[in-house]
Amino acid sequence: MELKATSLGKRLAQHPYDRIVLLNAGVKVSGDKHEYLIPFNQLLTIECKRGLVWGELEFILADNKVVRLHGTEWGETQRFFQHLNERWQRWSEEMSEVAAGVLSAQLDAIAGRVNHAAWLTRAQLSGLKQQLNTAFDALPVPLRRLETFDNCRELWRQCQLWLQDTEGRRAEHNQAWTQKMLTEYADFFRDIESSPLNPAQARAVVNGEHSLLVLAGAGSGKTSVLVARAGWLLARGEASEEQILLLAFGRKAAHEMDERIRERLHTDAISARTFHALALNIIQQGGKKAPAISELENDTAARQSLLTQTWQQQCAEKKSQANGWRQWLNDELDWTLPEEDFWNDKKVLQRIGVRLDRWISLIRMHGGSQAEMIEGAPEEIRALFSKRIKLMSPLLKAWKAALKAENAVDFSGLIHQAIAVLEKGRFVSPWKHILVDEFQDISPQRAALLAALRRQNSETTLFAVGDDWQAIYRFSGAQLSLTTAFHDYFGEGDVCALDTTYRFTTRIGEVANGFIQQNPHQLSKPLNSLAAGDKNAVTLLADDQLDALLDKLSGYATPDDRILVLARYHHGKPASLEKASTRWPKLQLDFMTIHASKGQQAEYVIVLGLHEGQDGFPAPARESLMEQALLPMPEDFPDAEERRLFYVALTRAKKRVWVLFNKENPSRFVDCLKKLNVQVARKP
Repeated sequence: MELKATSLGKRLAQHPYDRIVLLNAGVKVSGDKHEYLIPFNQLLTIECKRGLVWGELEFILADNKVVRLHGTEWGETQRFFQHLNERWQRWSEEMSEVAAGVLSAQLDAIAGRVNHAAWLTRAQLSGLKQQLNTAFDALPVPLRRLETFDNCRELWRQCQLWLQDTEGRRAEHNQAWTQKMLTEYADFFRDIESSPLNPAQARAVVNGEHSLLVLAGAGSGKTSVLVARAGWLLARGEASEEQILLLAFGRKAAHEMDERIRERLHTDAISARTFHALALNIIQQGGKKAPAISELENDTAARQSLLTQTWQQQCAEKKSQANGWRQWLNDELDWTLPEEDFWNDKKVLQRIGVRLDRWISLIRMHGGSQAEMIEGAPEEIRALFSKRIKLMSPLLKAWKAALKAENAVDFSGLIHQAIAVLEKGRFVSPWKHILVDEFQDISPQRAALLAALRRQNSETTLFAVGDDWQAIYRFSGAQLSLTTAFHDYFGEGDVCALDTTYRFTTRIGEVANGFIQQNPHQLSKPLNSLAAGDKNAVTLLADDQLDALLDKLSGYATPDDRILVLARYHHGKPASLEKASTRWPKLQLDFMTIHASKGQQAEYVIVLGLHEGQDGFPAPARESLMEQALLPMPEDFPDAEERRLFYVALTRAKKRVWVLFNKENPSRFVDCLKKLNVQVARKP
């Protein structure tokens, strides 16, 4: 069927198209010099219009292009349009059935990904947008027409919801599922611990992401969450006891976790392990004889003696080596050395042992070759670091020789061996769920061990509980970014925060939380207290008032009230405590460094040593080139880790904290506290 413009219409219209032919599933418009093919699958609408004399057909295409035919006789135009429209509508109805089938198939495929009886992970929806867009490209009608078909309209809208807000739909599903679980398992969450889990704790426990970081602030019940998570996996049948791996950073923490699990879950089959115990098990199960751990690892004096003697021998035998060490200790550490045989000087020997021990530990933790260590060092220090690492070579050789003589390995070697066993496939991980305590303390080496375990089974979940506000072990290799950029390292997942502390009062929380969040690199999270407490729960006090403070405490502290006296260094222990047993015999006084106080709590806390200087708090940065090259990069916020250490000190207290400062040379932290409205008291 064909429609042509009249001779007069063609002449007056002056339009490139003057005829149209109806094809099988489209039309062709043409003129003397132009031709345009319009398939039905590109058409949005067809309009038939009457001008002053002639008819006009207007075709609106999917790309918003408009094609018009002018100058046709009006009656013929109407007849052609009626026939064309009927043909197009019949074709459209057929194609709408095809489109509805495609859309239904996509929604069925999404439904297949969405198990309404389970958590919906991001991984399950990965590629969904691409899948939908690919399907839409294959539809036989323009997408803008789908709303006009009764059989496509709702299907299209449902697909659009998933396409435009995949994360919102996922969150909606998970929120509903979580609420269902909290209701259905209300008895479990009430009874799993001695006190019922709060909503934030329970939501963390049921979160089903494969990589989940639980930010657990001080006193927020992280151990309860770890125990409940293990219990939840068992209660839901998501894992057997043998498929749950619980990791802690120290033997004491692992032992305490074991006791808690036995008490609450009534099982011995789930055992908390240290990373070193895990590595030992992997090596043993991988077919190798279990290596012995070097006695040097648990004997600091022997370890330092070995390194010091090797260092003395190195300096004595080679003048170039002695000169290299002299320059290192003079220039970098600002040590004053004797002119002759400085390696035999008693004061030098007392100081060098600790340094050598620390540097060898960092080298062993790195695990790479000398060339790899040099290549990995920051460019601005690489040349000098190369000289330093070569000076360390005889010490490293002596260390390896000592291990060989014992037929033993050190802790770093243990983890490196375990990773090698996993990568060679000699051990197949039985664990579907890995739970890690104090995750903020993780080092790249331990993270590599976790990654090697998870590579064996891509479905292995990682449930990491930690607090970046309490990350205070960079000096031993902990890398904070493994927590603050968790998903960059461990895959897509979720972060949730425990929002209630059961330890300290609102006022302590206001000061501690305000202080730590002055560093914008720390992750922001809520941490609310259950009790308001004394408005002077944090008080600044001159350090000459310690005896007066203890006198006052002796008047109202009960024998059950613990008092923690905390200092930045061991040698910061005050002389006043030497007379404590007789002057304040009823006070339960414990002195320790702030690092050692991690995990502790007390009714009252006294923080000492807030002054500037060499032994001050915050401690001045004094990393050597070795630390700069081998430790994770520090943050660019001033005193970042020292701030976290002070936060740890403040949050050990349940009731009150006194911060003792030097009046003549106060720490810069004192001004920070004053800006948080912490009052300075003249006397306790």
